[in-house]
Amino acid sequence: MEEDGPDTKKWEDLDIDILVKIFQTFDIFELTSGIARVCSTWRYAACDPLLWRTLDLSMLKSNFIKIPLEPYVYVDGRSDKTLTRVLKIALNLSHGNISTLIFHFNLYVSDDQFTYTAERCPRLKRLVLPAWNRIKRSAICKAISMWQDLESLTMPSISNPPCIMEEISRNCKKFSELKIMGPCDMFFAHTLTNSLPNLKVLSLRCSMLFKDALLIILEGLKHLEVLNISHCILIEVPPPPAPRKVLKELDESILEKACGIRELLTCMDELCVMCRRTRLDEGLMRWYRYEEGLWKEDEAKSLAI
Repeated sequence: MEEDGPDTKKWEDLDIDILVKIFQTFDIFELTSGIARVCSTWRYAACDPLLWRTLDLSMLKSNFIKIPLEPYVYVDGRSDKTLTRVLKIALNLSHGNISTLIFHFNLYVSDDQFTYTAERCPRLKRLVLPAWNRIKRSAICKAISMWQDLESLTMPSISNPPCIMEEISRNCKKFSELKIMGPCDMFFAHTLTNSLPNLKVLSLRCSMLFKDALLIILEGLKHLEVLNISHCILIEVPPPPAPRKVLKELDESILEKACGIRELLTCMDELCVMCRRTRLDEGLMRWYRYEEGLWKEDEAKSLAI
Protein backbone atom coordinates (compact mmCIF):
# COMPACT_ATOMS: atom_id res chain seq x y z
CA MET A 1 0.00 0.00 0.00
CA GLU A 2 1.33 3.41 -0.96
CA GLU A 3 2.00 5.84 1.83
CA ASP A 4 0.36 9.24 1.77
CA GLY A 5 2.47 11.85 -0.01
CA PRO A 6 3.41 15.19 1.51
CA ASP A 7 0.58 16.97 -0.36
CA THR A 8 -2.14 14.45 0.57
CA LYS A 9 -4.84 15.99 2.76
CA LYS A 10 -6.32 14.02 5.60
CA TRP A 11 -10.00 13.98 6.45
CA GLU A 12 -9.39 16.11 9.52
CA ASP A 13 -7.78 18.78 7.31
CA LEU A 14 -10.93 19.31 5.24
CA ASP A 15 -12.26 22.87 5.47
CA ILE A 16 -14.91 23.24 8.19
CA ASP A 17 -17.30 25.19 5.94
CA ILE A 18 -17.14 22.45 3.31
CA LEU A 19 -17.85 19.80 5.92
CA VAL A 20 -20.86 21.74 7.22
CA LYS A 21 -22.25 22.07 3.69
CA ILE A 22 -21.87 18.33 3.16
CA PHE A 23 -23.48 17.57 6.51
CA GLN A 24 -26.42 19.85 5.63
CA THR A 25 -27.43 17.29 2.99
CA PHE A 26 -27.69 14.53 5.65
CA ASP A 27 -30.92 13.39 7.25
CA ILE A 28 -31.29 12.87 11.00
CA PHE A 29 -30.17 9.23 10.84
CA GLU A 30 -26.98 10.17 9.00
CA LEU A 31 -26.25 13.10 11.30
CA THR A 32 -26.52 10.85 14.35
CA SER A 33 -24.76 7.83 12.83
CA GLY A 34 -21.36 8.61 14.37
CA ILE A 35 -19.85 11.30 12.12
CA ALA A 36 -19.01 13.37 15.19
CA ARG A 37 -16.72 10.58 16.41
CA VAL A 38 -14.53 10.47 13.29
CA CYS A 39 -12.19 13.20 14.52
CA SER A 40 -12.19 16.52 16.36
CA THR A 41 -12.67 18.48 13.11
CA TRP A 42 -15.70 16.46 12.12
CA ARG A 43 -17.18 16.85 15.59
CA TYR A 44 -16.67 20.61 15.42
CA ALA A 45 -18.48 20.68 12.07
CA ALA A 46 -21.23 18.36 13.30
CA CYS A 47 -22.01 20.85 16.10
CA ASP A 48 -22.38 23.82 13.76
CA PRO A 49 -25.63 25.74 14.52
CA LEU A 50 -26.55 25.71 10.81
CA LEU A 51 -27.18 21.98 11.10
CA TRP A 52 -29.42 22.30 14.12
CA ARG A 53 -31.84 25.13 13.47
CA THR A 54 -34.39 22.41 12.76
CA LEU A 55 -34.54 18.98 14.37
CA ASP A 56 -36.73 17.06 11.94
CA LEU A 57 -37.81 13.75 13.42
CA SER A 58 -40.60 13.23 10.89
CA MET A 59 -38.68 10.25 9.49
CA LEU A 60 -39.21 8.41 12.79
CA LYS A 61 -42.52 6.77 13.59
CA SER A 62 -43.35 4.15 16.17
CA ASN A 63 -44.23 0.53 15.65
CA PHE A 64 -47.28 0.25 17.87
CA ILE A 65 -50.50 -1.57 18.55
CA LYS A 66 -53.67 -0.21 20.14
CA ILE A 67 -54.58 -1.49 23.61
CA PRO A 68 -57.81 -0.94 25.61
CA LEU A 69 -56.17 0.60 28.70
CA GLU A 70 -54.21 3.81 29.27
CA PRO A 71 -51.97 4.87 27.53
CA TYR A 72 -53.99 3.00 24.85
CA VAL A 73 -50.94 2.10 22.76
CA TYR A 74 -48.15 -0.41 23.18
CA VAL A 75 -44.94 0.72 21.50
CA ASP A 76 -42.34 -1.74 20.29
CA GLY A 77 -39.17 -1.48 22.42
CA ARG A 78 -36.93 -1.05 19.39
CA SER A 79 -38.85 2.08 18.38
CA ASP A 80 -38.27 3.59 21.81
CA LYS A 81 -34.58 2.73 21.78
CA THR A 82 -34.09 4.25 18.34
CA LEU A 83 -35.85 7.47 19.34
CA THR A 84 -33.89 7.74 22.61
CA ARG A 85 -30.58 7.22 20.82
CA VAL A 86 -31.36 9.79 18.11
CA LEU A 87 -32.57 12.34 20.66
CA LYS A 88 -29.51 12.00 22.90
CA ILE A 89 -27.03 12.37 20.06
CA ALA A 90 -28.89 15.17 18.26
CA LEU A 91 -29.57 17.21 21.40
CA ASN A 92 -25.95 16.80 22.51
CA LEU A 93 -24.64 18.05 19.16
CA SER A 94 -27.14 20.90 18.87
CA HIS A 95 -25.95 22.72 22.04
CA GLY A 96 -29.41 24.28 22.54
CA ASN A 97 -29.58 25.88 19.08
CA ILE A 98 -32.76 24.13 17.87
CA SER A 99 -35.54 26.60 17.02
CA THR A 100 -37.85 24.19 15.13
CA LEU A 101 -38.72 20.72 16.40
CA ILE A 102 -40.79 18.34 14.26
CA PHE A 103 -42.10 14.99 15.47
CA HIS A 104 -43.83 12.49 13.20
CA PHE A 105 -47.60 12.47 13.71
CA ASN A 106 -47.46 8.75 14.59
CA LEU A 107 -44.46 8.91 16.90
CA TYR A 108 -45.39 7.91 20.44
CA VAL A 109 -43.06 9.82 22.73
CA SER A 110 -42.81 9.10 26.46
CA ASP A 111 -42.86 11.69 29.25
CA ASP A 112 -39.16 11.21 29.89
CA GLN A 113 -38.22 11.59 26.22
CA PHE A 114 -40.37 14.70 25.87
CA THR A 115 -39.09 16.39 29.02
CA TYR A 116 -35.50 15.52 28.13
CA THR A 117 -36.00 17.18 24.75
CA ALA A 118 -37.66 20.28 26.21
CA GLU A 119 -34.82 20.89 28.65
CA ARG A 120 -32.30 20.88 25.80
CA CYS A 121 -34.26 23.10 23.39
CA PRO A 122 -34.58 26.36 25.37
CA ARG A 123 -34.77 28.54 22.21
CA LEU A 124 -37.61 26.67 20.55
CA LYS A 125 -39.89 28.80 18.37
CA ARG A 126 -41.84 26.21 16.40
CA LEU A 127 -43.10 22.83 17.62
CA VAL A 128 -44.89 20.08 15.68
CA LEU A 129 -46.14 17.63 18.29
CA PRO A 130 -46.64 13.90 17.83
CA ALA A 131 -49.62 11.80 18.86
CA TRP A 132 -49.43 12.20 22.61
CA ASN A 133 -51.25 9.23 24.08
CA ARG A 134 -48.09 8.49 26.10
CA ILE A 135 -47.37 12.08 27.18
CA LYS A 136 -49.23 13.24 30.27
CA ARG A 137 -50.64 16.76 30.45
CA SER A 138 -48.25 17.58 33.29
CA ALA A 139 -45.25 16.81 31.04
CA ILE A 140 -46.61 18.95 28.20
CA CYS A 141 -47.32 21.87 30.54
CA LYS A 142 -43.85 21.56 32.06
CA ALA A 143 -42.28 21.65 28.59
CA ILE A 144 -44.33 24.66 27.49
CA SER A 145 -43.24 26.55 30.60
CA MET A 146 -39.63 26.21 29.34
CA TRP A 147 -40.39 27.52 25.84
CA GLN A 148 -40.89 31.21 26.41
CA ASP A 149 -39.94 31.98 22.78
CA LEU A 150 -42.52 29.57 21.33
CA GLU A 151 -44.41 31.16 18.43
CA SER A 152 -45.98 28.28 16.51
CA LEU A 153 -47.57 24.97 17.51
CA THR A 154 -49.04 22.08 15.53
CA MET A 155 -50.76 19.45 17.61
CA PRO A 156 -53.29 16.60 17.53
CA SER A 157 -56.76 17.14 18.96
CA ILE A 158 -56.81 18.29 22.58
CA SER A 159 -58.64 16.29 25.24
CA ASN A 160 -58.21 19.05 27.84
CA PRO A 161 -57.67 22.36 26.00
CA PRO A 162 -57.64 24.75 29.00
CA CYS A 163 -54.55 23.07 30.47
CA ILE A 164 -52.47 23.57 27.34
CA MET A 165 -53.87 26.92 26.19
CA GLU A 166 -53.52 28.55 29.58
CA GLU A 167 -49.93 27.37 29.86
CA ILE A 168 -49.15 28.91 26.48
CA SER A 169 -50.89 32.14 27.50
CA ARG A 170 -48.82 32.39 30.70
CA ASN A 171 -45.42 31.58 29.24
CA CYS A 172 -45.30 32.20 25.48
CA LYS A 173 -45.85 35.92 24.93
CA LYS A 174 -44.79 35.75 21.25
CA PHE A 175 -47.18 32.93 20.40
CA SER A 176 -49.09 33.63 17.16
CA GLU A 177 -49.71 30.40 15.16
CA LEU A 178 -51.74 27.31 15.99
CA LYS A 179 -52.73 24.22 14.03
CA ILE A 180 -55.10 21.67 15.56
CA MET A 181 -55.48 18.31 13.86
CA GLY A 182 -58.81 17.35 15.38
CA PRO A 183 -62.43 18.41 16.04
CA CYS A 184 -63.33 21.96 17.03
CA ASP A 185 -66.37 22.26 19.30
CA MET A 186 -67.81 25.05 21.44
CA PHE A 187 -65.66 24.23 24.46
CA PHE A 188 -62.49 24.39 22.38
CA ALA A 189 -63.56 27.64 20.69
CA HIS A 190 -64.27 29.37 24.03
CA THR A 191 -60.97 28.14 25.46
CA LEU A 192 -59.05 29.33 22.42
CA THR A 193 -60.53 32.83 22.35
CA ASN A 194 -60.19 33.29 26.12
CA SER A 195 -56.59 32.06 26.34
CA LEU A 196 -55.06 33.14 23.02
CA PRO A 197 -56.93 36.28 21.88
CA ASN A 198 -53.87 37.59 19.99
CA LEU A 199 -53.57 34.57 17.70
CA LYS A 200 -52.77 35.55 14.10
CA VAL A 201 -52.77 32.23 12.20
CA LEU A 202 -55.11 29.30 12.88
CA SER A 203 -55.53 26.06 10.93
CA LEU A 204 -58.33 23.58 11.58
CA ARG A 205 -58.12 21.82 8.21
CA CYS A 206 -59.52 18.31 7.74
CA SER A 207 -61.49 18.43 10.99
CA MET A 208 -65.05 18.43 12.22
CA LEU A 209 -65.95 22.08 12.80
CA PHE A 210 -69.18 23.26 14.41
CA LYS A 211 -70.65 26.43 12.93
CA ASP A 212 -71.29 28.01 16.34
CA ALA A 213 -67.69 27.31 17.32
CA LEU A 214 -66.45 28.92 14.10
CA LEU A 215 -68.55 32.03 14.80
CA ILE A 216 -67.07 32.28 18.30
CA ILE A 217 -63.54 32.05 16.85
CA LEU A 218 -64.25 34.68 14.20
CA GLU A 219 -65.72 37.04 16.77
CA GLY A 220 -63.23 36.40 19.56
CA LEU A 221 -59.90 36.39 17.70
CA LYS A 222 -59.71 40.08 16.75
CA HIS A 223 -56.12 39.85 15.47
CA LEU A 224 -56.62 36.77 13.29
CA GLU A 225 -55.06 37.23 9.84
CA VAL A 226 -55.13 33.71 8.39
CA LEU A 227 -57.79 31.04 9.02
CA ASN A 228 -57.62 27.68 7.28
CA ILE A 229 -60.81 25.60 7.38
CA SER A 230 -60.11 23.72 4.14
CA HIS A 231 -61.65 20.22 3.86
CA CYS A 232 -63.53 20.58 7.16
CA ILE A 233 -66.91 19.04 7.87
CA LEU A 234 -68.91 22.12 8.86
CA ILE A 235 -71.76 21.13 11.20
CA GLU A 236 -74.76 23.28 12.09
CA VAL A 237 -76.74 22.31 15.20
CA PRO A 238 -80.18 23.98 15.12
CA PRO A 239 -82.49 24.05 18.17
CA PRO A 240 -84.11 20.67 18.93
CA PRO A 241 -85.88 18.71 17.71
CA ALA A 242 -84.30 19.62 14.37
CA PRO A 243 -81.36 17.33 13.52
CA ARG A 244 -77.89 18.69 12.94
CA LYS A 245 -76.84 19.13 9.34
CA VAL A 246 -73.67 19.38 7.27
CA LEU A 247 -73.29 22.72 5.48
CA LYS A 248 -72.23 22.60 1.84
CA GLU A 249 -71.09 26.24 1.77
CA LEU A 250 -70.30 29.15 4.06
CA ASP A 251 -73.42 31.18 4.81
CA GLU A 252 -73.76 34.94 5.23
CA SER A 253 -73.38 34.88 9.01
CA ILE A 254 -69.92 33.30 8.64
CA LEU A 255 -68.77 35.42 5.71
CA GLU A 256 -69.82 38.62 7.48
CA LYS A 257 -67.75 37.85 10.57
CA ALA A 258 -64.81 36.71 8.42
CA CYS A 259 -64.67 39.86 6.30
CA GLY A 260 -61.75 41.30 8.30
CA ILE A 261 -59.50 38.26 7.84
CA ARG A 262 -56.74 38.67 5.26
CA GLU A 263 -56.82 35.01 4.19
CA LEU A 264 -59.81 32.72 4.69
CA LEU A 265 -58.75 29.39 3.25
CA THR A 266 -61.58 26.98 2.55
CA CYS A 267 -62.54 24.03 0.38
CA MET A 268 -65.96 22.35 0.54
CA ASP A 269 -65.89 20.62 -2.82
CA GLU A 270 -67.62 17.24 -2.97
CA LEU A 271 -65.13 16.19 -5.66
CA CYS A 272 -62.09 17.13 -3.57
CA VAL A 273 -60.12 14.07 -2.45
CA MET A 274 -59.22 15.57 0.93
CA CYS A 275 -62.81 16.67 1.60
CA ARG A 276 -64.00 13.13 0.88
CA ARG A 277 -61.36 11.70 3.19
CA THR A 278 -62.44 14.00 6.03
CA ARG A 279 -66.03 12.84 5.62
CA LEU A 280 -64.93 9.22 5.48
CA ASP A 281 -62.97 9.63 8.73
CA GLU A 282 -65.82 11.61 10.34
CA GLY A 283 -63.70 14.69 10.97
CA LEU A 284 -60.81 12.95 12.72
CA MET A 285 -58.32 12.14 9.98
CA ARG A 286 -56.63 8.77 10.20
CA TRP A 287 -53.43 9.90 8.53
CA TYR A 288 -51.83 6.46 8.60
CA ARG A 289 -54.30 5.40 5.90
CA TYR A 290 -52.98 7.85 3.38
CA GLU A 291 -49.80 8.91 1.62
CA GLU A 292 -46.77 9.29 3.88
CA GLY A 293 -46.16 12.94 4.68
CA LEU A 294 -49.69 14.08 3.79
CA TRP A 295 -50.20 15.22 7.39
CA LYS A 296 -47.43 17.80 6.89
CA GLU A 297 -49.36 19.79 4.30
CA ASP A 298 -51.28 22.96 4.99
CA GLU A 299 -52.85 25.62 2.81
CA ALA A 300 -51.59 28.20 5.31
CA LYS A 301 -48.01 28.43 4.06
CA SER A 302 -46.40 29.25 7.39
CA LEU A 303 -47.82 26.05 8.91
CA ALA A 304 -46.74 23.67 6.14
CA ILE A 305 -43.78 21.47 7.04
